[in-house]
Parts: sequence; structure tokens; C-alpha cells
Amino acid sequence: MLGNRIARPVAVAATFLAVALLAPVPAAAGAASPQQSPEKPALYVSTQLDTLLAKAAEYCRKLESSAFDFVCREEIRETIDPKLDAYKGGPRVDAGSTNYLGPGASNFLGPTLVISGVKKIKRSFVYDYQCVRAGRTIRETRTQLEENGKRKVVPNAELQTSIVVWGTALLGPVGLFGERFQPGYEFKISGQDRIGETAVVIIDAAPKPGAPQTRNLYGKAWVDPATGDILKIEWSESRVGRHEVFERRGDLFKRTPRLVIRTEFSAEKNGIRFPSHLYVEEAYLKESGKAFIRSKTEVVYKDFKFFTVEYESRD
Repeated sequence: MLGNRIARPVAVAATFLAVALLAPVPAAAGAASPQQSPEKPALYVSTQLDTLLAKAAEYCRKLESSAFDFVCREEIRETIDPKLDAYKGGPRVDAGSTNYLGPGASNFLGPTLVISGVKKIKRSFVYDYQCVRAGRTIRETRTQLEENGKRKVVPNAELQTSIVVWGTALLGPVGLFGERFQPGYEFKISGQDRIGETAVVIIDAAPKPGAPQTRNLYGKAWVDPATGDILKIEWSESRVGRHEVFERRGDLFKRTPRLVIRTEFSAEKNGIRFPSHLYVEEAYLKESGKAFIRSKTEVVYKDFKFFTVEYESRD
């Protein structure tokens, strides 16, 4: 049975959300630092974790069966510092963009940025973004509205971010907490936090030794214990598609690459959460641990207009 239908207005102003990246994202306003959970008996913690995982699996079942149609405003900012590239000749080894390969990912690879100077490069884009999911198919379209603060209207526009392309972050939680994927991970409760007014539990997930290899990402998730909703995920960098691009840069710079990849799901309609912020930071560490931040990407989704949000409900 399909539930929670919303009538679609007569006119729609173009475009929404599969997902691309690159620019600085400030930490969520008002978010408190994670609090470590007080000591609890092992049996209590195990029971609590099992309950949370069952709720998260049920949420992912709804998410995976969902159909929706909505538009929103997509604002992208990216900053690239090419100092190390210019010094080491980095552009010669840039094999292309990096592509998210989790559930629902697209195969789109964004353009490679060719760097010819040493000044920081800052770019911004604004799109109307529309996303429609029917069955297992996701269709997305964009109308570009601005580039670098200036009006620029381009119907059916392609994303112009340079470093990372992220395909449908919306379905990312499924590959981590979906019922059929959970047996491949080891989960543990690592702390507590608040996101806005919601008290959440932080769950760490890592692949089990010897588990079948998948392309799904893993990391830590901020989960609402009352509903099983996933409000934020910070992904491990090691399964980012084409991670070898960053490894080759690290070899060239003689530094260790470190990626911070974070998705926040603050927009909600009819029990389904939609990405509201995406953030990627690409850094390279010296042996001392000092980091050189080569690029930052921030994507903000706002002003949502939902026309349909529905999912299969169990009787």
C-alpha cells in the first residue's frame, strides 16, 4: 500500500538533488560536541544497539521503497588551493573527478580542473534542482540560476564542480543500515549528541573482517533512537570511488591524503529525510600531522517544495 501522497501544483520551477560537491562547510550551527555515553552494562548496550539497528533497518526499508517528486534550491561553493599542485606539477597526475559509488549512485564524472596559477580558486553555483523517483529510477534536472554571484540562466544545466561528484546521497543510509547490508558490518555505540532539538546516538560502523567486499561506504552515523532516522553520516574515505586520485596526489606531495565527507539530512517530509548539507574536505598531512587543505566543497539544499512523497507501508 502506498501512503502519504501530496498533490502536485500546476506549475513547477525546475530542478533538485542527486548531488555534487566542493567548498567549505561550517559545522552545523548549534551542534554540541559529541558526549561519550556513560558506562553501561554490556548486555544493556548490546540490547540498545540491536533496537537501534532494527529501527534504522525499518527506516531504510521505507527509504528504499520511496517515490518522490520535489524541487529545491541547490547552492554550491568550492575552494581550491593549488599551491602544492603548482609546486609539484600536480595537474599532470589528475586523472579526473572522484565519484561516489554507493546505492543509487550515478556514473557521472565531473570535469577536471586544470590549475595554472597559485591563487586560491573560489567558485559558486546556484541551481533550481528537481528530483523525481519512480520505481528504482531517479531522474534529476537542474536549471542554473547563478555563477560566481552573477545571474546566469541555463536550462538543463550540467554540474560544474571540479573535484567530487556525489550521486544520490539520499540513498546512502541504505548501504549502511539496510537489512541486507547490516551483516557485513560491525556496529558499536560510540557516543551521544544533539542535532537541533533532537537527542541522537552515534553509531560507528566498520566492515567485518572477511565480509564480502562491496562498494558501499561506511563510517559513523547520528541516529534518532526514537524513530531510527539517520540525521547525519560522516563517511570513511577509503571506499570513495576512484580514491586512487587522492592517493596519487598524496604520493606526489609526499603527504598522506585525508578526506572528510559528511552528509546531513535535516529536510523531512512524510517520514523520509532528504539531504540538506553535503561537505567534502580534501587535505594532505605531513608526518607531523599538520594538514594542508587543498579543497573544500559545501552544498546546501533549501526551500524544498514537495509534490509527492510516498513509500510502501507494511500492513
